Amino acid sequence: MAEAIKKGKYVDPRPPVVGPGHDFNSITKKIADIVLMRGFKKGWIFGFAIVFLGSIMLFNTIAYLVLKGVGIWGNNVPVGWAFDIINFVWWIGIGHAGTLISAILLLLRQSWRNSINRFAEAMTLFAVACAGLFPALHTGRPWVDYWLFPLPNTMGVWPNFRSPLMWDVFAVSTYATVSMLFWFMGLIPDLASLRDTAKKKWQRITFGMLAMGWRGDARHWHRYESAYLLLAGLSTPLVLSVHTIVSFDFAIGIIPGWHTTVFPPYFVAGAIYAGFAMVLTLAIPVRKFYHLEDFITSRHIRNMCKVMLATGLIVGYGYLMEFFMAWYSGNIYEMFMMKNRMFGPYGYMYWLLILCNVAVPQLMWVKKFRDNLAVIFIVCMFINVGMWLERFVIIVMSLNRDFTPSAWHMYYPTVFDFTMFFGTIGFFLTCMFLFIRFVPMIPIFEMKTLLPESKVDEKKVEEHANGKAPVGASPVPQFGD
Repeated sequence: MAEAIKKGKYVDPRPPVVGPGHDFNSITKKIADIVLMRGFKKGWIFGFAIVFLGSIMLFNTIAYLVLKGVGIWGNNVPVGWAFDIINFVWWIGIGHAGTLISAILLLLRQSWRNSINRFAEAMTLFAVACAGLFPALHTGRPWVDYWLFPLPNTMGVWPNFRSPLMWDVFAVSTYATVSMLFWFMGLIPDLASLRDTAKKKWQRITFGMLAMGWRGDARHWHRYESAYLLLAGLSTPLVLSVHTIVSFDFAIGIIPGWHTTVFPPYFVAGAIYAGFAMVLTLAIPVRKFYHLEDFITSRHIRNMCKVMLATGLIVGYGYLMEFFMAWYSGNIYEMFMMKNRMFGPYGYMYWLLILCNVAVPQLMWVKKFRDNLAVIFIVCMFINVGMWLERFVIIVMSLNRDFTPSAWHMYYPTVFDFTMFFGTIGFFLTCMFLFIRFVPMIPIFEMKTLLPESKVDEKKVEEHANGKAPVGASPVPQFGD
C-alpha cells in the first residue's frame, strides 16, 4: 500500500465523506436552499404540528405543577428522586454527542465530523434545555432557583457548595454556555453565505446582523480559527467533566448500588452511547427527507455505529462490574441490591435494559447490518429506551428498597410524570424542526474544505515563500460563491 501511495495509485476503499459531482457553488446552493426556500414542505408542517402538541402538553404540565406542587408526581418518601432526575440524567447524556463530535473529533482532525457536527451541536443545546427543566422544578419552588447561584442578597442565603445540586448547576450551566458559543461561532461564516445568497431584503438584513460583519478576509479567518480551536479545547474537558459530576450525585451517597467509583467513566461512556444513538435516530430520517445522502454518506453512518458499538461495550462492562463488585465486596446490602435488580418487583426492567443496551446493539458487529439504515434506526431506538431504563434501574430500584425493610415502598409514576417526559421530547423535537428549517444544518464552509479543489497548492505556497508569485495570487482556494 505504501508503494501505491507513493506512486499516486492508491484508492481509498472507504466511502467518501462528500458525494461526487459537487463544487463550491453546488454545496452552498443545496444547503442554503433548505433555509432560504419559499414556504414550507407539507411533510415538515405535518411533523411540526405533531411535535408542537408535545410542547403544549409540556407547558400545560409545568403550569399545573407550579400551581399544585411536585405532589402531582409519583415521588414518595423512599423514592424522592424518580422521573424528574431520571429524565435529567437521560437528557444530559443525549447532549454529550454534540460536543464530542464537534470538539474532540475536531482536535483529532477527523474530516467525517464536518457533515454532522452542526446538527449534533444543536441537539446538545436543546437536550440541555430539556434537562435543566427537571432539577429546576424538582426543587419545589422554581421561582427561587436563583438562590442556587452565589449572588449576594439581603437575606444572606448562600448556596451549599457541598450539595450535588450545586455541582449540577455549575457544571450544566458552564456546559450549556460553552456549547452555545461553540455552536454560534461555527455558524458565522455560513450566516454570511446566507446573507450573500438570500434574495429577500429581510433575509439579507437578518442574516447580515447575525453574521456580525463577516467578510471572509484573511484576518477574519485567522481570528475565527483561533477562537474555534480555543472553544474546542475548552469543550473537550467539559465532555468528560459534566457527566462525571452528574454521576457524583449518586456516587457520594451511601445507598447500595450508588456508592461506587465506577460511576464517572461508566456515566460518560453511557452518555456518549446515548448521544450517538440519538444523532443517528434524527439524522437518518432527515437525511432521507432532504436528500442529503451526498453529505451524510454511509461512511458517517458506519463510523457512528462503530463509536456506538465501542461505548456500548464499555457500558456492558460497567454492568458486569456492578455485579462483580456486589459479590466481591461481601456486603449483604450490595448483594441484595443486585438480587433485587434481577429478581425483585422491577426485575423485568433490568432484563429489558440488558436486552436494549447489551444484546441488540451487538448486531452492529455485522457489516451488512451497519449498512442497513432500517436496522440501524431500530437499534438506536432500542438504545434510547435502554439508556432511559438504565437510569430508572439505578435510581428507583436502589431507593425503593434500601437498608431497612420497614421503609420499603413501591414507586408508581403518575400521568403527570409521563406528560412531563413526553412533553420534553415534543419540545426537543420542536426545536429541532425549527433549527432544520431556519439554520444551515450542515456547515457550508466546512463541507467545502472536503472538496479536492480546496486543498492548498504546495507549488504556489513555495512561490509565495520565495517571492515569485504574481501580485494578488493566493495559494489558498477562495470559498466565494
